[in-house]
Amino acid sequence: MYTNIKIKAQLYAERMHLLVNHKYDIHPYRYHLKMVVAIANKYIELIPKKDKDTVIAGCWVHDVIEDIRVNYTDLLYKTNLVVAEYAYVLTNNKGRNRAERADRSYYYEIRIYKHASFIKLCDRIANVIYSKHTKSSMFKKYQKEQQRFENELYDGRWDSMWKELNELLKD
Repeated sequence: MYTNIKIKAQLYAERMHLLVNHKYDIHPYRYHLKMVVAIANKYIELIPKKDKDTVIAGCWVHDVIEDIRVNYTDLLYKTNLVVAEYAYVLTNNKGRNRAERADRSYYYEIRIYKHASFIKLCDRIANVIYSKHTKSSMFKKYQKEQQRFENELYDGRWDSMWKELNELLKD
């Protein structure tokens, strides 16, 4: 049995996404998860030492509730409270479109829970890099959403990450 929370979270997330054949464009979903974790590792020195492992674990599981409908209690059992809460607060709300799913209450939860905004930024940077590289229509959506995204989540932390994201979003 694995005791390292990062490994437990990685194995759980990869397995659950694989079980439902969840894809990231044409790739197995672990492609996206590895991108998110790589970005987190690039900026991990911004996170206090005591929280680094749970933040990386949170990166691995950030989409499991939202995208594959994993049960919160199962995730809690397979990881721990902090990691399960990251996945929970990073799960979009119910809504008919992107704006409704990412409303003010969604961003509020992210802002107030430890380093959830760090994980959300890692996810957004990964999505922007991929959408820009593949010339996906999502790139324009991220550009359009950026001002609101930053208004909702910027709190003076993670300046180097915000700088990278804003640079990436330039045409």
